[in-house]
This record gives sequence, C-alpha cells and structure tokens, in this order.
Amino acid sequence: MASLGIVVLLFCLGDVGGQLSDITNRSELDLEETLLRLLLRLRLEEHFDTLLIYGQECVFHTLSKRLEASTVLASSGSSDYDWNFSSSTLILSCGASAEKEGNYRTLIKLQMRRRLLYLTEDIQPEEVCDNYSLKEQYNIAMVKADFVQSGSIYTCRCFQELNFEKLDLFDHKPIFVEQFRNMRGATIKTLADQLAPRSMSYHDEKTGEEKMTGFVANLLNSFAQKLNARLQLTSELRSKVGILNYYGNISKWVDEDLLDIGMSLDTTWIRSNFDTMTYPYVTGSFCFMVPHPPKVPYRQIYTMIVDPLVLGIIFVLFCLFSLLLIYSQQMSWKGLTVANILLNDKSLRGLLGQSFPFPRDSSKQMKLVCFLLCFASVMMTTMYEAYLQSFFTSPPPEPLLRSFNDVQHSRYKVAISQDDLKLLLASGHQGIQQLSENRTCIFEDYNEFLNLRESFNASFIFPVTNLRWHTYVEQQKFFAEPVFYFSDDICINRFFFLAVQVRRHLPYRELFEEHMLRQKEFGFLKFWIDRSFYDMVRLRLTPLKDFSSPEALWDAIFLEDISWIMSLYMVAILLCCFCFALELWVSRCWSKWGRCRAPN
Repeated sequence: MASLGIVVLLFCLGDVGGQLSDITNRSELDLEETLLRLLLRLRLEEHFDTLLIYGQECVFHTLSKRLEASTVLASSGSSDYDWNFSSSTLILSCGASAEKEGNYRTLIKLQMRRRLLYLTEDIQPEEVCDNYSLKEQYNIAMVKADFVQSGSIYTCRCFQELNFEKLDLFDHKPIFVEQFRNMRGATIKTLADQLAPRSMSYHDEKTGEEKMTGFVANLLNSFAQKLNARLQLTSELRSKVGILNYYGNISKWVDEDLLDIGMSLDTTWIRSNFDTMTYPYVTGSFCFMVPHPPKVPYRQIYTMIVDPLVLGIIFVLFCLFSLLLIYSQQMSWKGLTVANILLNDKSLRGLLGQSFPFPRDSSKQMKLVCFLLCFASVMMTTMYEAYLQSFFTSPPPEPLLRSFNDVQHSRYKVAISQDDLKLLLASGHQGIQQLSENRTCIFEDYNEFLNLRESFNASFIFPVTNLRWHTYVEQQKFFAEPVFYFSDDICINRFFFLAVQVRRHLPYRELFEEHMLRQKEFGFLKFWIDRSFYDMVRLRLTPLKDFSSPEALWDAIFLEDISWIMSLYMVAILLCCFCFALELWVSRCWSKWGRCRAPN
C-alpha cells in the first residue's frame, strides 16, 4: 500500500508540473502576442524596418523572428562599429540598463530614434526617464513584466511636471510624440557674435529687453517662436570677451556644450569634423575689398594714348612717305639718303597736319603722294585730338590690382585681424605670406580692425566676405563716388559654405535644420540679406556719411600738367639747334677741305 501511494503521489506531482509548465508557456505566448501587437502599433505610427536589440536574451529576441525587419543584436549593450544604416530603426532594450552604447558616432546617429524597454527590474518609470534624459534621449517607452495583465505603457514626456505618461495599449493617443514641437517656454542658450549683418542687438522699447536682428538672428528668433521657446543670451560668456564676440569663440563654446545654438556662422573649408555644424545655411566667398585706383594724372595722358605699336606704325608711314616724296619729285632715286628719309620736313609736317611748300609743276605722282599724306594727317590728328579730349574730360583709372604681387608693389597695405590670419595660415593660404612686413598691418583687437574697415580708409586693403560686402555696396551708393570695389582676382576662397553651430547632442537639431531649409526655400534668407543694410541704418550701426574724398574738378590745366610736352619741346628745339650747328660746322669744314685740295 505504501508503494502504491508513492506511485499515485508522483503521478499527481507530474500532472501538476505539466499543468504549471503549460500555464508558463501560455503566459509567455500571451506576452509575445501582446508585445507583437504593440510593435505593430508602433510600426503604424511610424514605419521601421530595422530592429536594434540591446541586452541579454529576452522576449524581444523571439519577437524579432516574427517581424519582417532586419535585426541587429548588441548583447553586450554596445556596438563595435559606427551605425551606418540609412533605414528607419526601432531600438529595443531588455532592461532599464541594457543599453550601454559607447560608440560616439552611433550615439549621435541613434539619439532621437524610438526606444522600447522591457522592464523586469523593480524600477519606477520616473527614474528611467530621468536616466535617459541625462543622455539627452527622449523618445522612450517602456512596459513592465505584467504588461499582459495591465496593458500599461509608460512613455517619457518633457516640459511637464510628471516626466512620464501612462497609456493603455488600446488608447488612441500616440505613444511617441514630437515633444520639441512645443517647448512650453523652455530656454535655448545662445550667444550672438554681433557681426553685422549676421546678428545685431537693439533695445526693444515695448518690452525693455535686449533683442537681436539680422539674417542669422532672425533665423533663431523665428525658430524659437515656432517651438514656443525662449532665447537666452548667455551673459556669463559675453562678459569674458565684451559686447562684440569673435565667431571663433562661439564655435569653441558650442564645442564645449556651453551653448545650444550659436547665433553666428562658421566656415566648413578648414574643418574635418562637422558634428557641431548644421546643413549649410548660405554660401560665401572671402576676398579683398580694394580701393578704387586713382585717375591717371593729366601730364601722363599725352603719352598713354599713344600705344608703342601705333607709334611704330606712324614711324613706318613717315619713312614710306619720305621715300615716295623723294622719288616722285624727280622720278628717280638721286636724292635718296638716310638723312633725307629721317629728316624729311615735308613728310613730318604733313603727318602733323602742318602746311609745307608745294613744288611747282609737280607731277601727278607727286600730287597723289601729297593727297595721301594729307589724308593720313587728317586721320592721325583727328584721332589723337579725340582721344586727348576724351581723356581730359574723364581721365581713366590706373591699372587694377590683380594679384598679391601687385599689392606688394603698390602703395597699399593689407589690414587683417590676428584671428583671421591664424585662420588663413591653418587653411594653408600662402597669399598673405608673399607680402613683406611693411605691406601688412595685423590687428590683435578684432573691434579695432572692424572700425578701421568701416571707416573706408583708402590706404588699406581689407578681407571681407561677400555677405558683408553687400552692405558696403549699399552704403557707397550714398557717396559722391565709390571708394572700394570687391576684387574677384585677389581672393582667399572664392566659394565655401557657412553653417550654424549647434551642440553635438542637441535633441531638436533635426527640427532646426528643417526650419532653416524652409526659411531658405520660401525666400526669407534673401529678404533678410537684402534689407540688412537698412536694419543697420535703423539701429544706427551704419552712418549715412560720405567717406569718399572726390577730387575737385579742374577748371584749367596748369603748367605741371604739360610739363612732359614742354620738356619734349625743349629737347626737340635743342636737337634742332644741334643739328643746325652741326650742319654749319660740316659745311665750313667741307669748304676748307675743298680749298686745301684746290691747286695753287
């Protein structure tokens, strides 16, 4: 009987164990079905085709086989490679601390991806949301082990007192929402470089607050207004460098996560890491603004209108007419000598438009040659007089500077700030290094450099971007005459991108880039740039003052203006006197030599 009782007891225990195993398997199946229903709902809210599972094996590993999605397993909690998948990803974690991602590039790329956590630990959702918010990861949802019975989903929420919200599996509310679409008055830490026309500060009389305007400041103002946020100009950082901030300092502070978004622009042509830069906001060129060359002095006009080639052609014509006159006078070459060719007074007078004695009973050939000579003189004197009068009315400018070698041999100096010089040397630009020390003026104070450039000092050449040059063009329209021009020949970089600096792990970076592209698409950027000069005038940053020094119109020509002509005239008179004296001396010597040879 005892043995029979033991057998019956073992049979009952086996039956109970089988029933418990069936219950466990049934509960696991119910959990899988419920989680599968949740994942399908998440796919309906936003499609995903890749699963990334962190942690040791849990129910998510079984579910991944039932979903038509690529699956990446990270059992150690971190990946050993950069995340380069372009697909939409859903992150699943087997526990609150399963994700221990240590790959920097993967963290950035997966920062705003949706995360679903399966919590087996006894931990509150509030604590989980706090831990993830420290890592600036906000799209978090979690379910507990009793998900089958409770059907509760806990999702993290920002900008509210309770940092999570409890939802039901069958609720119609979305599980993941764009939380940064409404920041509910949260602050965005920024700082402006106050480099016109990018960002300019002014005092708002209505609110009594300091506000910013400019084509970069307006971008941030409209973005903050769109997100219901508030821009906070960090006064602590401003006190370190003064009111005007060099844009290199703002880039450094963004890299150090001291600012969310810099109200400034930085270039991409010397960077290799673009983690703290947005999409290109605007393109630019970095060239030099060069003073307009002065007009040619009047005393040089007489010579500059006679080209050496034209002068050579005139000399050839003079020799040809001399030969024709010599031959047509006697229809022979008896009087052909070098002196008669080079010192033919008829040919010289004819080409200069002066009268000369016409030989009697001249032949038809002689008359034809004189007619050609007269026609040539009319053409030459008319053209020379037309050029002379035109250049006297409006003298042409001196040649433009085309290279740094021309700058080296000019009367100008290149003014540049110490920070910009470091930027050029870091980029490998060799143009400035070609100049000697007496041709460069380096300013350690960036404000001093800007003040000198805005004074339109025509003794210097200044580096400037095409965006800033646009305001200078508008300002010079109020001058009597333009002072500077934008040189496309002397350039540091003719094309580069300018982007806004943002913090590395900024959670609303994609929203900001989307907003920036929309502003460009609808023409707001062009509108802000076009009206930037008038904003500067309105804020009294640019005076409507004429910085040009136009030359006074000369009512008369002074002796120094015709000094070259007078000098040439005196040289010609002296040459004629010398030739006349030489001719008398040779004639006298020739007569004496003839008398000496005569027989007594």
